[in-house]
Amino acid sequence: MEEEKGAVVRNLIEMVNEIASISEYRCTVKKQYCNLARRLKLLIPMFEEIRDSKEVVVPEEMVKALKSFKEALESAKELLRFGSEGSKIYLVLEREQIMDKFHEGTAQLEQALSGISYQNLDISDEVKEQVELVLAQFRRAKGRVDAPDVELYEDLLSLYNKSNDAATDPAVLRRLAEKLQLMGIADLKQESLALQDMVDASGGDPGESFEKMSMLLRKIKDFVQTENPNMDASAGEKSNPPSCSGQVSTDKNSKAPVIPDDFRCPISLELMKDPVIVSTGQTYERSCIEKWLEQGHGTCPKTQQSLTSTALTPNYVLRSLIAQWCEANGIEPPKRPSNSRPSKTTSACSPAERTKIELLLRKLTSGNPEDQRSAAGEIRLLAKRNADNRVAIAEAGAIPLLVGLLSTPDSRTQEHAVTALLNLSICEDNKGSIISSGAVPGIVHVLKKGSMEARENAAATLFSLSVVDENKITIGASGAIPPLVILLSEGTQRGKKDAATALFNLCIYQGNKGRAVRAGVVPTLMRLLTEPGGGMVDEALAILAILASHPEGKAAIGSAEAVPVLVEVIGSGSPRNRENAAAVLVHLCSGDHQHLAEANDLGVMGPLADLALNGTDRGKRKAAQLLERMNRFVEQQKQAQAQAEAQTQTQQSQPPSTADSDDS
Repeated sequence: MEEEKGAVVRNLIEMVNEIASISEYRCTVKKQYCNLARRLKLLIPMFEEIRDSKEVVVPEEMVKALKSFKEALESAKELLRFGSEGSKIYLVLEREQIMDKFHEGTAQLEQALSGISYQNLDISDEVKEQVELVLAQFRRAKGRVDAPDVELYEDLLSLYNKSNDAATDPAVLRRLAEKLQLMGIADLKQESLALQDMVDASGGDPGESFEKMSMLLRKIKDFVQTENPNMDASAGEKSNPPSCSGQVSTDKNSKAPVIPDDFRCPISLELMKDPVIVSTGQTYERSCIEKWLEQGHGTCPKTQQSLTSTALTPNYVLRSLIAQWCEANGIEPPKRPSNSRPSKTTSACSPAERTKIELLLRKLTSGNPEDQRSAAGEIRLLAKRNADNRVAIAEAGAIPLLVGLLSTPDSRTQEHAVTALLNLSICEDNKGSIISSGAVPGIVHVLKKGSMEARENAAATLFSLSVVDENKITIGASGAIPPLVILLSEGTQRGKKDAATALFNLCIYQGNKGRAVRAGVVPTLMRLLTEPGGGMVDEALAILAILASHPEGKAAIGSAEAVPVLVEVIGSGSPRNRENAAAVLVHLCSGDHQHLAEANDLGVMGPLADLALNGTDRGKRKAAQLLERMNRFVEQQKQAQAQAEAQTQTQQSQPPSTADSDDS
C-alpha cells in the first residue's frame, strides 16, 4: 500500500508540474484557466509532504482518494492543454460547451480533493491552510460565469454563417484579427495547425463546422496579408501581441501589474527574491534583513518586537506563490541572488594565532584535567571573538576533542566545552561538523546533568544546530526534548528563554510535536502564560500555536482549560500574541462545539471582530476563520432552540390522553 501511495503521489506531482509548465492560455479562457492552474499548483506542497511522510500505515481510503483526484486531474490537464493549444476560433464559437466542461472539471476536482482527509495527514499547518484555501476557491468558482466578449462572438458568428464569396466588413475582420491575436504569420499558422489537429482527432471526417472555421480563418488571413503585404514570419513573431481587449500593448501604454503587499519586502517595498522568516514570524527579503541585523539592530523592523534569535528561515511557500504570481502575470520570476560566499569558508588567522590554537588543542588531549579545563576555556573565548577564529579552530580539529569533553566529570570543563561548541556553531560550515562528530548525545547529557549555565548553553547550542532542517530530526530523536521541557519549567529566566527557542525550532518538524506534548510541555506553557510578571508569554504562545496543529497537542491544550486565557489574550495582548492566541483557538474550535460554546460565552466575538480589522495579516485571517465558525455555531444553536420550543408548544397544545379502561 505504501508503494502504491508513493506511485500515485509521484504521478500527481508530475501532472501538476506539467500543468505549471503551460506558459500561456488563449485570450478567451485565460482568466478562468490561469486561476485553475494556479490553484492546482498550490497543492504541490501537500503532495510533496505526503510523499515525504514517514507514516508506515497508509489507509486504503487515502490511496483511493488520491487515485480519484488523479483521475479528475487528468481530465483537468487535458482541458487546460486545449485552452493553451486549441483553436482560438473554436474556443469562441463553442464557449458555452467549453465553459460547461470547465465547470464540470472544477466540480470533479473539488469533490475529489474534499475526499482526501488531509486534516489527518502528517503535513504542516501552513500546507493544510493552503489546501483549505484551494477548496474554498473551488467552491466559490462553482457556477461562476464571467461575461463573454459578446462583440467578438457576434462578429465571428456573422462571418461563420456567411457564404464563402459574401462580402465582409473590413472593420469586423480587423476586430477579429486583433482580439483573436491573429495578426502575424506565426499566429495564423498556429491556428491552422490547431484546426488540423481537431480534424485529425475527428478521424478525418471534420464535418461542416470545421470547414466553415477553416473558411473563416482564410478570410482573416487574407485580410491580414492585404493590410500588411510585407508581413513575414519573423515580423509577426517580433510584433507585440494584442491584449484581450483588442488593444495592442506597447512599452509606452502597457501597465505593470500591481504587486500584492504580501509579496513586497517591508523594508525595501520591492518584490522579494529570497523571502526569509525572522523569529517574530515576519517575512523579509534576505539581503535587506541581513543588512538590518549587521547594523546592530535587535528588533523586528515591522513589529519592533525584540528578536529572540538572528536565525533566518527560508519561506518556501511564499517564494512559490511569488513565482506563480509572476508566471500568471507574464513577469520573469525573480531569481535568487547567487551566494557570493565560497562553498567552504576559510580563515584569515595569522600563523601566530594558528600556533596558539594548536597549543591549546595539545592541552585538550593531554589528559591533565587542569590543562583541559584552561584550554577549553580559552577556546571558548577565542570562538566567541570573531568568525576567523571559529573557522581556524574547526580547521585545526578542535570539534571532536570538545565533543569528547562533554562527558567529563569536571563540571567547569564541561561548561567550557559546550559553550565553545555553541560559539563555533555560529559558523554555518561548523554546524555540519558538530553534528557529524556525534555531538548531540553529549550535548543532551550536559542538558540533563550539567550546571545551570552549562544547561542553558546546551539548549542554545541545540537551537543553533536545529536551524538546519535535517538536524531537527536528529536532535528530536536523541531525547533532547524532555530535558528542554524541564529547563523551560525550572530554569533561570535565561534558561527558560534558551529552552523555549530550541523547542520552538524543533517543533517546526511535525514528528517532534508529539514528543514535546508527551514530555509535558503544555502544562508548563500554560503556567508560563499565566505567571504574573513571568516574561514568557510571547514564547509560550508561539510554541502553543505550533503544537495546536498536532492532534496530541490540540487534545492537551484543550484539557489544560486554555480557552479563557486565549480569549483574554485576543482581547488585550500584543499584536503578535493576539495572532498566536487566535491561531491556537482556530485549532481547538475545529469540530469542537464545547470550545466554541465556551469561547462564545466568554465574549470572544468582540475581540475577534477587532482583530479581523486591526490585527496582523495572519491575525486577520485567523480571526475571520473563527468568526465564520462562531457565527455558524450561534446560528445552529438558535435553530436548535427554536425547534425545541416549537416541539414543546406542540406537546402542550395536545389534549391529555384518556385511559383505555377505568376501575368502575
